[in-house]
Amino acid sequence: MKGANILIESLLKENAEVVFGYPGGAVLPIFDALYDAKLRFILTRHEQAAAHMADGYARSTGKTGVCLATSGPGATNLTTGIATAYMDSIPMIAITGQVKTSLIGNDAFQEADVTGITRSITKHNYLVKDVKNLARTIKEAFHIASTGRPGPVLIDIPVDVQQQDAEFIWPESVLIRGYKPTYYGHPGQIKKAARLISRSKKPVIYAGGGVILSGAHYELKELAEKIHAPVAMTLMGLGAFPANSHLSLGMLGMHGTAYANHAIMESDLIIAIGARFDDRVTGRIDAFAPQAKVIHIDIDPSSISKNVRVDIPVVGDVKNVLGQLLEEIKQMPETEDWLKTVETWKKKYPLAYRDKNKISPQYIMEEIYDITKGDTIITTEVGQNQMWAAQWYKYLYPRSFISSGGLGTMGFGFPAAMGAKIGCPEKTVFDIAGDGSIQMNIQELATCVCNKINVKVAILNNGYLGMVRQWQELFYKKRYSYTCISGPDFVKLAESYGAAGIRVTKKEDVRKALEKAISIDNVVFIDFHIEQEENVFPMVPAGEAINRMIGGMA
Repeated sequence: MKGANILIESLLKENAEVVFGYPGGAVLPIFDALYDAKLRFILTRHEQAAAHMADGYARSTGKTGVCLATSGPGATNLTTGIATAYMDSIPMIAITGQVKTSLIGNDAFQEADVTGITRSITKHNYLVKDVKNLARTIKEAFHIASTGRPGPVLIDIPVDVQQQDAEFIWPESVLIRGYKPTYYGHPGQIKKAARLISRSKKPVIYAGGGVILSGAHYELKELAEKIHAPVAMTLMGLGAFPANSHLSLGMLGMHGTAYANHAIMESDLIIAIGARFDDRVTGRIDAFAPQAKVIHIDIDPSSISKNVRVDIPVVGDVKNVLGQLLEEIKQMPETEDWLKTVETWKKKYPLAYRDKNKISPQYIMEEIYDITKGDTIITTEVGQNQMWAAQWYKYLYPRSFISSGGLGTMGFGFPAAMGAKIGCPEKTVFDIAGDGSIQMNIQELATCVCNKINVKVAILNNGYLGMVRQWQELFYKKRYSYTCISGPDFVKLAESYGAAGIRVTKKEDVRKALEKAISIDNVVFIDFHIEQEENVFPMVPAGEAINRMIGGMA
């Protein structure tokens, strides 16, 4: 069969359900094969959105997302989405067309060195020059993307390779020399970790996105309850541990809860699980948790001791390692006094905001939670909207919070919500957006309406690029340099695409608007007019230790 048909058959063999993308000259043979294929294709309105949709699909389902674009500008438009997935370890296959093999390197029309461009933002990438290698390449790509520490893999396929004939031979297994992830922790290291846990008086579990990627939320909960240790989560780790547990500290770091930051700074043992000690978590490295020993569990050995010195490294899949650790821990630490101290911090430094009888973004988050009882998927854009969603919505389940963490990509939330809705059609999906971020991929309203992807978008409209404005207020003497952003009439805009729009200017209308949006069988934009200078607090200034927070109350 032709290379294009080999690609389609290979995707079906890998149980791909949906492909997100946009056509072009260098992928016309693939699109011709898609015409009759038993594969759902979502035509996006921009390639960046296609990558984010594949990402949101992967995060919500745990499966590998797939996106497709043509050569040159189509491929380069994917790069922001590929980099977003790479930073957050999301399994994704990006397929790009390329000019004919005979033209590669000649600056042909719509040529770009996409394998060179994406080398630093993919787990691996391929340029397929022989159609006989195509099926094996796709098998390898899915294996690499979804195993070990997950990540995006790019396959660049010249247009003549798509048109060439070859026998379709599907490899049933993959053996890649030099790629053999470690899935179980070293028994000696597990024993050392168990001993250190048993002796600790003030342990804190620090859980990251690796817990969710590994499907280790049950094991995490069992460990926390077994050793009676509080659990702080990264932005990517939200949902890994139920927020309504008395052991939950919520999110830690720059905009984390004060009690999570105090707990981590005063602890004598940090049990880091599937996290990478990002700068947004640690603050000033030399002042981070000065009295604490560190156990670090991660499948990626290069993440261990990269940012923070680790006493006991354990390389392996989080789910497996926690299972080993639970069996090994025989003597429980004495944490009664420590938990009392943590409860004191919770009472002294609660998350709080002033009720000004106006629409507060925090209040909107609380109302969404109260209506949905946590049984929904929340995606976010990036900025203040992201932090309010992280702080004020209670995440009870894994894969219920989807956000761009490492790269911080504005324009991510809306297409990611669409990918999540396609992956989990039975779920209500809310994108928490800012009036700046939503405009970056707002054209995907057309994709929503055409495909009946009925996501709900809560736009926190303050007329500013909110987080940048907040920094300008606090650190640049309120010199609001190019952060005032005038937006469209979001209600009219939604309606012009065939979607529904609701405008909310009064606090008493917030709940009614949310309930109405959920009841409408269509994509809905809810335009919440919030105060222009509302801030996200608490906040750790850049370069400070994470227990030196400002603004206890928003």
